[in-house]
Amino acid sequence: MTSKPDPFLKRVAPDEMPDNLLAAWRKSMELRGDAAFFEVFGNNPGLYEWYTGSFYREVFHGGTVPRRIKELVRLRLSNIHGCRFCNQGNRADALGVGLTETEIDALSDYENAPFSAAEKAALRLADQMLLTNPDGALSQSLYDDLKRHFTDGELLELGLIMAVLSGMAKLLFVFDLVEKEDYCVFGTHGNTSQE
Repeated sequence: MTSKPDPFLKRVAPDEMPDNLLAAWRKSMELRGDAAFFEVFGNNPGLYEWYTGSFYREVFHGGTVPRRIKELVRLRLSNIHGCRFCNQGNRADALGVGLTETEIDALSDYENAPFSAAEKAALRLADQMLLTNPDGALSQSLYDDLKRHFTDGELLELGLIMAVLSGMAKLLFVFDLVEKEDYCVFGTHGNTSQE
């Protein structure tokens, strides 16, 4: 059974949020029934603007790597990390760029799924970037495989995207800003065994 987030940081009321944050809060409430992430980011709207503007608008939605591949790796990361909040939004976005329910459901066994060679290579890189893989590394064989499909600049773009997403997942879990999947291995501030 999942529990709603219970952050220590103050939650800003929707009527105190700037318009862009309020719009995101409303969308999250419709999709998830929870918006603690947006309420807490109301404490620093400039950081929220950086994340949605500089990271998402310029790099994730921009850049040179095809958006479909970015959506695949983002969903792979959030599925493995166990962020229910992320999975709900990422699934909708993946469907929005043309991925099918069948493809999304096949991510757990992507090597045997109907993904392109480039998509499978990017997903292998995502597996190296997982928070649950502290020994992740870009091996020569993985690099050679990736180079068949991506330039070094595109590999840096993919790596940066996955690093930011994984780092954000850590922030979301440590600060207890999101609902997690039942299988999520990351604790909350209610777990006093790590204090």
